Amino acid sequence: MVGRLGTINGPIMSKDDLFMESAEQCIIKESKSRSRIGLLVTGVVGSSLVALYAVATPFVAPALRKICLPFVPATTTQVENVLNALRARSGSLVDIGSGDGRIVIAAARRGFQASGFELNPWLVCYSRYKAWREGVHLSTSFHISDLWKVSFAQYDNVVIFGVPQMMDQLELKLEKELPSCAKVVACRFPFPNWVPERTAGEGVDTVWVYDARSFQSHVQLGTSARTTRPVQGVPRLSPEDS
Repeated sequence: MVGRLGTINGPIMSKDDLFMESAEQCIIKESKSRSRIGLLVTGVVGSSLVALYAVATPFVAPALRKICLPFVPATTTQVENVLNALRARSGSLVDIGSGDGRIVIAAARRGFQASGFELNPWLVCYSRYKAWREGVHLSTSFHISDLWKVSFAQYDNVVIFGVPQMMDQLELKLEKELPSCAKVVACRFPFPNWVPERTAGEGVDTVWVYDARSFQSHVQLGTSARTTRPVQGVPRLSPEDS
């Protein structure tokens, strides 16, 4: 005889048993569903973080260089100080460690044929796009290269946003390579041995202007510029200076 809540071959289950079994099944299903959702959320968050890291890292972390040269964007005042320092100049210009290209682009607007050398390929791509968007791509060029492997002999004007650890070695390199008519503008940190002909700006926005004829004279005379130290009383660059 078949029971009201069972079968001949199976145990008879009460309403309470059926309810408990159904509840257990619902809990198991809900637990599995939450587990899947948790895994999905974890995957999405993890992927987002990886993507964010991949995009942001090239812009905030230093590229692999002989000496670490981190990317710190130039301020508007710094850019203006550089351009004012070179106001009476023309010809070719190079920005060593050009970052996002703002110095190169600003110089191109002032009539320079401007180039930038940067080891970080993401920043170079961004600089090229920015130059194209601002309509100066024909008078700018950006190169993916280590500054220590490039000759700067063809440039009349050099801009460098360096760090103290590299400035002494860069002095030697530029002394050997630059033409005597060249001007060098150092931003944030001066060269340790050269004597600047003038300076502009204050604090972090200060720029130091150097004449190649001055620092190369030590090499031509057979003396070392390493023994020369900046002196007090270097004239400041005023808006009326040329």
